[in-house]
This record gives sequence, structure tokens and C-alpha cells, in this order.
Amino acid sequence: GFLVLVATNQSGIGRKIYTEYDMHAIHQAIQKDLTKKIDAFYFCPHLPNEGCSCRKPNLGMIEQAMSDFEIDLENSWMIGDKHLDVELGSNAKMKTALVLTGYGEKHLAEYSLKPNIVAN
Repeated sequence: GFLVLVATNQSGIGRKIYTEYDMHAIHQAIQKDLTKKIDAFYFCPHLPNEGCSCRKPNLGMIEQAMSDFEIDLENSWMIGDKHLDVELGSNAKMKTALVLTGYGEKHLAEYSLKPNIVAN
């Protein structure tokens, strides 16, 4: 009964390392592996210095998701492995969880904003 939405910064598109088509192919492979458990993917293709409203920790992707779905932010969670994920969740007034995979453990000491939960 939960929505599962992905919000991801993809500056590799803006850097021309890979294409938007490549990113969508990866998302399709993820959907196939998870038997379509993700309700939607939202992405920001911009470089960090472009000042867009969609790049995490800005709220653009959350705002887009809220226009697509009925979302109760107060009872929602932002789960990620970077400080930008925790900041986005905090900015959106959501609960936050930091996973220690990926960048999570490496950067945990650098977090000034503490997540609600830290987990493996």
C-alpha cells in the first residue's frame, strides 16, 4: 500500500558521460529486477552549479511527485545514502533514513543534519 518513488541526481547526463536514454534503460532494468515495485522515477540531469530547482536537496522532484501522486509528506520517508538525501527529506518535512551502503558510512561523520534513522 505504499508508494515507492525514486528521486535521483543524474549530473552524468549534463556532463555527457551517459544519455537520458541510458538512464531510462537502467531504470527499466531495475523495474524488471524488482518486478515493478517502483511507482515512478524522478531525475535531475543538471550539473551541481546550474542552480536548478530539481537538484537535491531542492524540492523540485518532490513537488513533481506531489503533482503526480497524492502524498502525505508528514508520514513519508526519504531514504538515501548521501547528505543531500537527508537534506531533501528535511526540506520536505519528511522523516529521513540514511543507509550505510554506498556513500552512507563513508560520509556519516560529515553530516551536520542528522537523519531519523541510520541503518545497514
